Amino acid sequence: MDPPQPPYHFAVQPAHSANGAREGAALPALSHHSGVSHDLTLEPHALARHNRYERELVTQNPPVLVVAGQVANEQAAQGVFADYLSRKADNTIRRQAADLARFAAFLNQAGEEVGLPLGAALGGVRGVGGSLPGWSRTPMRKPGGGVTWGLIEAFRNWMVAQGDAVGSINVRLSTVKAYAKLATKAGVLSAEELAMIRTVAGYAHKEARRIDERRETSRRGSKKAGAVHQQGRPGSEAQPDTPQGRRDALLMGLLLDHGLRVGEVARLQMSDFDLKAGEMRFLRPKVDKVQTHKLSADTLRALHAWMESGDAPRNGSLLRGSRKGGALTNAGMSERSITDRVRVLGEEVGLEGLSAHDCRHYWATYWVRKVDVLRLQEAGGWSSLAMPRRYVEDSEIANEGMA
Repeated sequence: MDPPQPPYHFAVQPAHSANGAREGAALPALSHHSGVSHDLTLEPHALARHNRYERELVTQNPPVLVVAGQVANEQAAQGVFADYLSRKADNTIRRQAADLARFAAFLNQAGEEVGLPLGAALGGVRGVGGSLPGWSRTPMRKPGGGVTWGLIEAFRNWMVAQGDAVGSINVRLSTVKAYAKLATKAGVLSAEELAMIRTVAGYAHKEARRIDERRETSRRGSKKAGAVHQQGRPGSEAQPDTPQGRRDALLMGLLLDHGLRVGEVARLQMSDFDLKAGEMRFLRPKVDKVQTHKLSADTLRALHAWMESGDAPRNGSLLRGSRKGGALTNAGMSERSITDRVRVLGEEVGLEGLSAHDCRHYWATYWVRKVDVLRLQEAGGWSSLAMPRRYVEDSEIANEGMA
Protein backbone atom coordinates (compact mmCIF):
# COMPACT_ATOMS: atom_id res chain seq x y z
CA MET A 1 0.00 0.00 0.00
CA ASP A 2 1.34 3.44 -0.91
CA PRO A 3 2.00 5.68 2.11
CA PRO A 4 -0.59 8.40 2.62
CA GLN A 5 0.38 11.94 1.67
CA PRO A 6 -0.15 14.97 3.91
CA PRO A 7 -2.30 16.63 5.03
CA TYR A 8 -2.91 13.82 7.43
CA HIS A 9 -4.17 12.97 10.92
CA PHE A 10 -2.51 10.59 13.30
CA ALA A 11 -4.67 8.86 15.88
CA VAL A 12 -3.89 6.29 18.54
CA GLN A 13 -5.14 2.73 18.03
CA PRO A 14 -6.42 1.78 21.51
CA ALA A 15 -4.95 -1.41 22.92
CA HIS A 16 -6.34 -3.27 25.88
CA SER A 17 -4.27 -4.51 28.76
CA ALA A 18 -4.98 -7.57 30.73
CA ASN A 19 -7.26 -5.62 33.05
CA GLY A 20 -9.13 -4.12 30.13
CA ALA A 21 -7.72 -0.57 30.42
CA ARG A 22 -7.04 1.22 27.16
CA GLU A 23 -3.31 1.71 26.60
CA GLY A 24 -2.00 4.72 24.73
CA ALA A 25 -5.01 6.86 25.54
CA ALA A 26 -2.78 9.39 27.34
CA LEU A 27 -0.27 9.66 24.48
CA PRO A 28 -0.44 12.99 22.62
CA ALA A 29 -1.62 12.80 19.06
CA LEU A 30 0.15 14.63 16.23
CA SER A 31 -2.25 16.32 13.87
CA HIS A 32 -1.68 18.25 10.62
CA HIS A 33 -4.78 19.75 9.08
CA SER A 34 -4.97 21.54 5.76
CA GLY A 35 -8.08 20.90 3.73
CA VAL A 36 -8.72 17.22 3.13
CA SER A 37 -7.25 14.97 5.80
CA HIS A 38 -5.94 11.45 5.57
CA ASP A 39 -6.73 9.30 8.59
CA LEU A 40 -3.96 7.06 9.76
CA THR A 41 -3.93 4.77 12.70
CA LEU A 42 -0.58 4.16 14.41
CA GLU A 43 0.30 1.71 17.09
CA PRO A 44 1.13 3.48 20.38
CA HIS A 45 4.88 2.75 20.13
CA ALA A 46 5.05 4.09 16.57
CA LEU A 47 3.17 7.23 17.55
CA ALA A 48 5.45 7.76 20.53
CA ARG A 49 8.55 7.50 18.32
CA HIS A 50 7.07 10.03 15.87
CA ASN A 51 6.20 12.52 18.59
CA ARG A 52 9.62 12.08 20.21
CA TYR A 53 11.31 12.88 16.87
CA GLU A 54 9.28 16.05 16.50
CA ARG A 55 10.10 17.17 20.03
CA GLU A 56 13.82 16.58 19.43
CA LEU A 57 13.77 18.94 16.46
CA VAL A 58 13.12 21.83 18.82
CA THR A 59 14.28 20.66 22.26
CA GLN A 60 17.64 18.93 21.85
CA ASN A 61 20.76 20.95 22.67
CA PRO A 62 21.50 22.47 20.23
CA PRO A 63 18.16 22.11 18.41
CA VAL A 64 18.39 20.48 15.01
CA LEU A 65 16.66 23.39 13.31
CA VAL A 66 19.06 25.88 14.93
CA VAL A 67 22.05 23.87 13.74
CA ALA A 68 20.61 23.67 10.25
CA GLY A 69 20.14 27.44 10.21
CA GLN A 70 23.71 28.01 11.37
CA VAL A 71 25.06 25.74 8.65
CA ALA A 72 23.02 27.61 6.05
CA ASN A 73 24.34 30.94 7.34
CA GLU A 74 27.93 29.74 7.21
CA GLN A 75 27.50 28.52 3.65
CA ALA A 76 25.97 31.86 2.63
CA ALA A 77 28.70 33.80 4.46
CA GLN A 78 31.39 32.10 2.40
CA GLY A 79 29.92 33.68 -0.71
CA VAL A 80 29.29 37.18 0.65
CA PHE A 81 32.43 38.80 -0.78
CA ALA A 82 32.28 36.85 -4.04
CA ASP A 83 28.65 37.85 -4.59
CA TYR A 84 29.44 41.50 -3.84
CA LEU A 85 32.37 41.61 -6.27
CA SER A 86 30.41 39.82 -9.00
CA ARG A 87 28.01 42.78 -9.06
CA LYS A 88 30.71 45.45 -9.41
CA ALA A 89 32.41 46.81 -12.52
CA ASP A 90 36.11 46.08 -12.99
CA ASN A 91 36.99 49.74 -12.47
CA THR A 92 35.10 49.79 -9.16
CA ILE A 93 36.93 46.69 -7.99
CA ARG A 94 40.29 48.22 -8.94
CA ARG A 95 39.46 51.44 -7.13
CA GLN A 96 38.32 49.59 -4.02
CA ALA A 97 41.46 47.45 -4.11
CA ALA A 98 43.53 50.65 -4.16
CA ASP A 99 41.46 52.05 -1.26
CA LEU A 100 42.03 48.91 0.79
CA ALA A 101 45.73 48.90 -0.08
CA ARG A 102 45.89 52.41 1.40
CA PHE A 103 44.15 51.07 4.51
CA ALA A 104 46.71 48.26 4.64
CA ALA A 105 49.53 50.82 4.43
CA PHE A 106 48.05 52.61 7.44
CA LEU A 107 47.71 49.36 9.37
CA ASN A 108 51.30 48.41 8.62
CA GLN A 109 52.60 51.79 9.72
CA ALA A 110 50.47 51.70 12.85
CA GLY A 111 51.62 48.14 13.49
CA GLU A 112 55.29 49.09 13.26
CA GLU A 113 54.78 51.44 16.18
CA VAL A 114 53.59 48.59 18.39
CA GLY A 115 55.54 45.76 16.79
CA LEU A 116 52.58 44.07 15.09
CA PRO A 117 52.00 43.40 11.36
CA LEU A 118 48.44 44.76 11.48
CA GLY A 119 48.17 45.14 7.73
CA ALA A 120 49.19 41.59 6.88
CA ALA A 121 45.63 40.42 6.27
CA LEU A 122 45.12 43.23 3.79
CA GLY A 123 48.48 43.00 2.11
CA GLY A 124 47.29 40.70 -0.65
CA VAL A 125 45.26 43.28 -2.54
CA ARG A 126 46.29 42.99 -6.19
CA GLY A 127 43.32 44.39 -8.09
CA VAL A 128 40.85 42.53 -10.22
CA GLY A 129 41.11 38.79 -9.88
CA GLY A 130 43.58 39.06 -7.02
CA SER A 131 42.95 38.35 -3.38
CA LEU A 132 40.96 40.97 -1.55
CA PRO A 133 41.27 41.83 2.13
CA GLY A 134 41.05 38.84 4.42
CA TRP A 135 38.54 40.27 6.83
CA SER A 136 37.79 36.76 8.04
CA ARG A 137 41.49 36.25 8.79
CA THR A 138 41.74 39.28 11.04
CA PRO A 139 41.15 38.80 14.79
CA MET A 140 37.65 40.28 14.63
CA ARG A 141 36.12 37.58 16.77
CA LYS A 142 38.22 38.54 19.77
CA PRO A 143 36.66 41.10 22.11
CA GLY A 144 38.46 44.38 21.65
CA GLY A 145 40.47 43.05 18.69
CA GLY A 146 40.38 43.42 14.94
CA VAL A 147 38.82 46.28 12.99
CA THR A 148 37.11 48.76 15.31
CA TRP A 149 35.60 52.20 14.93
CA GLY A 150 38.63 53.67 16.67
CA LEU A 151 40.91 52.11 14.06
CA ILE A 152 38.80 53.52 11.22
CA GLU A 153 38.82 56.96 12.81
CA ALA A 154 42.59 56.74 13.20
CA PHE A 155 42.81 55.81 9.50
CA ARG A 156 40.87 58.94 8.55
CA ASN A 157 43.08 61.17 10.69
CA TRP A 158 46.21 59.49 9.29
CA MET A 159 45.13 60.26 5.72
CA VAL A 160 44.62 63.91 6.66
CA ALA A 161 48.12 64.04 8.12
CA GLN A 162 49.52 62.33 5.03
CA GLY A 163 48.02 65.03 2.82
CA ASP A 164 45.45 62.87 1.03
CA ALA A 165 42.82 64.82 -0.90
CA VAL A 166 39.63 65.13 1.13
CA GLY A 167 37.62 63.62 -1.72
CA SER A 168 39.89 60.58 -1.67
CA ILE A 169 39.58 60.33 2.11
CA ASN A 170 35.80 60.24 1.85
CA VAL A 171 35.85 57.60 -0.88
CA ARG A 172 38.26 55.37 1.07
CA LEU A 173 36.16 55.64 4.21
CA SER A 174 33.14 54.60 2.17
CA THR A 175 35.01 51.58 0.82
CA VAL A 176 36.17 50.45 4.26
CA LYS A 177 32.63 50.82 5.61
CA ALA A 178 31.26 48.78 2.71
CA TYR A 179 33.65 45.93 3.48
CA ALA A 180 32.91 46.21 7.19
CA LYS A 181 29.25 45.67 6.34
CA LEU A 182 30.19 42.58 4.33
CA ALA A 183 32.32 41.34 7.22
CA THR A 184 29.32 41.66 9.53
CA LYS A 185 27.17 39.73 7.09
CA ALA A 186 29.86 37.06 6.93
CA GLY A 187 29.84 36.79 10.72
CA VAL A 188 33.35 38.07 11.42
CA LEU A 189 32.44 41.54 12.69
CA SER A 190 29.75 42.25 15.25
CA ALA A 191 26.71 44.34 14.41
CA GLU A 192 27.53 46.60 17.36
CA GLU A 193 31.01 47.35 16.00
CA LEU A 194 29.62 47.98 12.53
CA ALA A 195 27.18 50.51 13.98
CA MET A 196 30.09 52.34 15.62
CA ILE A 197 32.18 52.21 12.44
CA ARG A 198 29.33 53.87 10.55
CA THR A 199 29.55 56.85 12.90
CA VAL A 200 33.05 57.71 11.63
CA ALA A 201 32.26 60.58 9.27
CA GLY A 202 34.13 62.02 6.34
CA TYR A 203 34.30 65.71 5.49
CA ALA A 204 31.74 68.03 3.92
CA HIS A 205 32.75 70.58 1.27
CA LYS A 206 33.18 73.45 3.75
CA GLU A 207 35.05 71.22 6.18
CA ALA A 208 37.43 70.17 3.40
CA ARG A 209 38.49 73.78 2.88
CA ARG A 210 39.23 74.22 6.56
CA ILE A 211 41.22 70.97 6.60
CA ASP A 212 43.35 72.10 3.65
CA GLU A 213 43.93 75.52 5.23
CA ARG A 214 45.10 74.14 8.57
CA ARG A 215 47.19 71.08 7.76
CA GLU A 216 50.88 71.49 7.10
CA THR A 217 51.18 68.73 4.49
CA SER A 218 50.13 69.87 1.04
CA ARG A 219 47.36 67.70 -0.27
CA ARG A 220 48.19 64.73 -2.47
CA GLY A 221 46.57 64.22 -5.84
CA SER A 222 45.68 67.84 -6.54
CA LYS A 223 43.92 68.59 -9.81
CA LYS A 224 46.14 69.81 -12.63
CA ALA A 225 43.59 71.44 -14.91
CA GLY A 226 44.92 74.91 -14.13
CA ALA A 227 48.47 73.82 -14.78
CA VAL A 228 47.48 72.36 -18.14
CA HIS A 229 45.90 75.69 -19.07
CA GLN A 230 48.97 77.65 -17.97
CA GLN A 231 51.83 75.43 -19.14
CA GLY A 232 50.30 74.12 -22.33
CA ARG A 233 48.62 70.83 -23.03
CA PRO A 234 50.51 67.83 -24.40
CA GLY A 235 48.24 67.72 -27.47
CA SER A 236 48.56 66.86 -31.14
CA GLU A 237 50.72 69.83 -32.03
CA ALA A 238 53.39 68.73 -29.55
CA GLN A 239 53.89 65.19 -30.88
CA PRO A 240 56.60 64.10 -33.34
CA ASP A 241 55.69 62.67 -36.75
CA THR A 242 56.44 59.08 -35.79
CA PRO A 243 54.15 56.06 -35.28
CA GLN A 244 54.23 56.55 -31.53
CA GLY A 245 53.83 60.33 -31.89
CA ARG A 246 50.79 59.93 -34.13
CA ARG A 247 49.29 57.48 -31.66
CA ASP A 248 49.95 59.88 -28.77
CA ALA A 249 48.41 62.82 -30.63
CA LEU A 250 45.18 60.86 -31.11
CA LEU A 251 45.22 59.65 -27.50
CA MET A 252 45.58 63.15 -26.06
CA GLY A 253 42.94 64.53 -28.41
CA LEU A 254 40.42 62.00 -27.12
CA LEU A 255 41.26 62.84 -23.51
CA LEU A 256 41.63 66.63 -23.72
CA ASP A 257 39.10 67.52 -26.42
CA HIS A 258 36.39 65.01 -25.57
CA GLY A 259 36.83 64.33 -21.86
CA LEU A 260 36.70 60.55 -22.22
CA ARG A 261 37.39 58.40 -19.21
CA VAL A 262 40.48 56.21 -19.43
CA GLY A 263 38.35 53.07 -19.56
CA GLU A 264 36.32 54.50 -22.41
CA VAL A 265 39.46 55.23 -24.44
CA ALA A 266 40.82 51.73 -23.83
CA ARG A 267 37.56 50.23 -25.17
CA LEU A 268 37.49 52.21 -28.42
CA GLN A 269 37.40 50.14 -31.60
CA MET A 270 38.25 51.04 -35.19
CA SER A 271 34.60 50.50 -36.05
CA ASP A 272 33.57 53.26 -33.61
CA PHE A 273 34.83 55.99 -35.97
CA ASP A 274 33.35 57.50 -39.13
CA LEU A 275 36.05 59.53 -40.88
CA LYS A 276 33.69 60.92 -43.50
CA ALA A 277 31.22 62.20 -40.92
CA GLY A 278 33.97 63.15 -38.48
CA GLU A 279 32.25 61.35 -35.63
CA MET A 280 32.80 58.61 -33.11
CA ARG A 281 30.14 56.47 -31.50
CA PHE A 282 31.19 54.78 -28.26
CA LEU A 283 29.95 53.17 -25.07
CA ARG A 284 30.16 54.80 -21.65
CA PRO A 285 30.08 51.71 -19.37
CA LYS A 286 29.80 53.76 -16.19
CA VAL A 287 26.36 55.04 -17.18
CA ASP A 288 25.58 52.21 -19.63
CA LYS A 289 25.00 54.62 -22.49
CA VAL A 290 26.12 54.85 -26.12
CA GLN A 291 27.02 58.36 -27.27
CA THR A 292 28.06 60.07 -30.48
CA HIS A 293 30.68 62.84 -30.42
CA LYS A 294 31.58 65.19 -33.25
CA LEU A 295 35.37 65.05 -33.39
CA SER A 296 37.31 68.23 -32.67
CA ALA A 297 39.52 69.60 -35.46
CA ASP A 298 42.71 68.44 -33.69
CA THR A 299 41.32 64.98 -32.93
CA LEU A 300 40.03 64.51 -36.49
CA ARG A 301 43.40 65.58 -37.90
CA ALA A 302 45.18 63.14 -35.58
CA LEU A 303 42.76 60.36 -36.56
CA HIS A 304 43.41 60.95 -40.28
CA ALA A 305 47.17 60.84 -39.66
CA TRP A 306 46.85 57.65 -37.60
CA MET A 307 44.81 55.85 -40.22
CA GLU A 308 46.40 57.14 -43.43
CA SER A 309 49.96 56.41 -42.26
CA GLY A 310 49.18 52.72 -41.91
CA ASP A 311 49.88 52.84 -38.18
CA ALA A 312 46.31 52.02 -37.19
CA PRO A 313 45.20 48.38 -37.02
CA ARG A 314 42.75 47.22 -39.69
CA ASN A 315 40.21 46.24 -37.08
CA GLY A 316 39.86 45.71 -33.36
CA SER A 317 41.22 48.18 -30.80
CA LEU A 318 41.82 51.74 -32.03
CA LEU A 319 45.12 52.28 -30.23
CA ARG A 320 48.27 50.17 -30.22
CA GLY A 321 50.68 49.79 -27.35
CA SER A 322 54.35 50.72 -27.62
CA ARG A 323 57.67 49.54 -26.30
CA LYS A 324 60.30 51.64 -24.56
CA GLY A 325 62.06 52.37 -27.84
CA GLY A 326 58.84 53.70 -29.35
CA ALA A 327 58.02 50.75 -31.62
CA LEU A 328 54.32 49.92 -31.69
CA THR A 329 52.98 46.53 -30.68
CA ASN A 330 50.05 44.67 -32.19
CA ALA A 331 48.15 44.69 -28.91
CA GLY A 332 45.77 47.43 -27.82
CA MET A 333 46.42 49.85 -24.96
CA SER A 334 45.18 48.88 -21.52
CA GLU A 335 44.00 51.41 -18.95
CA ARG A 336 47.30 51.01 -17.14
CA SER A 337 49.38 51.61 -20.27
CA ILE A 338 47.30 54.71 -21.13
CA THR A 339 47.79 56.03 -17.60
CA ASP A 340 51.56 55.46 -17.79
CA ARG A 341 51.82 57.12 -21.20
CA VAL A 342 49.85 60.19 -20.13
CA ARG A 343 52.17 60.59 -17.17
CA VAL A 344 55.21 60.51 -19.46
CA LEU A 345 53.68 63.00 -21.90
CA GLY A 346 52.84 65.30 -19.00
CA GLU A 347 56.40 65.23 -17.74
CA GLU A 348 57.60 66.30 -21.20
CA VAL A 349 55.73 69.61 -20.82
CA GLY A 350 56.53 70.05 -17.13
CA LEU A 351 53.40 68.50 -15.62
CA GLU A 352 54.45 65.99 -12.98
CA GLY A 353 52.02 63.19 -12.24
CA LEU A 354 49.54 64.04 -14.99
CA SER A 355 46.73 61.47 -15.23
CA ALA A 356 44.00 60.69 -17.73
CA HIS A 357 41.46 61.94 -15.20
CA ASP A 358 43.30 65.26 -14.97
CA CYS A 359 42.71 65.58 -18.72
CA ARG A 360 38.98 64.99 -18.21
CA HIS A 361 39.00 67.59 -15.44
CA TYR A 362 40.72 70.04 -17.81
CA TRP A 363 38.07 69.37 -20.46
CA ALA A 364 35.17 70.00 -18.05
CA THR A 365 36.80 73.12 -16.60
CA TYR A 366 37.33 74.53 -20.08
CA TRP A 367 33.77 73.95 -21.29
CA VAL A 368 31.85 74.81 -18.13
CA ARG A 369 31.91 78.55 -18.98
CA LYS A 370 31.03 77.99 -22.63
CA VAL A 371 27.96 75.73 -22.41
CA ASP A 372 25.09 75.26 -19.98
CA VAL A 373 25.35 72.63 -17.30
CA LEU A 374 22.90 70.26 -18.97
CA ARG A 375 24.99 70.14 -22.16
CA LEU A 376 28.10 69.57 -20.06
CA GLN A 377 26.39 66.69 -18.25
CA GLU A 378 25.35 65.07 -21.51
CA ALA A 379 28.70 65.50 -23.26
CA GLY A 380 30.61 64.27 -20.20
CA GLY A 381 28.49 61.20 -19.70
CA TRP A 382 27.40 61.91 -16.12
CA SER A 383 24.23 60.29 -14.79
CA SER A 384 23.29 63.31 -12.66
CA LEU A 385 23.99 67.02 -12.38
CA ALA A 386 25.94 66.65 -9.15
CA MET A 387 29.43 66.53 -10.70
CA PRO A 388 28.84 69.14 -13.44
CA ARG A 389 27.46 71.46 -10.77
CA ARG A 390 30.75 71.21 -8.89
CA TYR A 391 32.59 72.50 -11.96
CA VAL A 392 30.06 75.30 -12.28
CA GLU A 393 30.50 76.31 -8.64
CA ASP A 394 34.29 76.31 -8.96
CA SER A 395 34.17 78.56 -12.02
CA GLU A 396 31.44 81.00 -11.02
CA ILE A 397 32.16 84.68 -10.54
CA ALA A 398 29.69 85.93 -7.96
CA ASN A 399 29.23 89.38 -9.54
CA GLU A 400 29.24 88.26 -13.17
CA GLY A 401 27.78 91.06 -15.35
CA MET A 402 27.76 93.57 -12.47
CA ALA A 403 31.26 95.03 -12.73
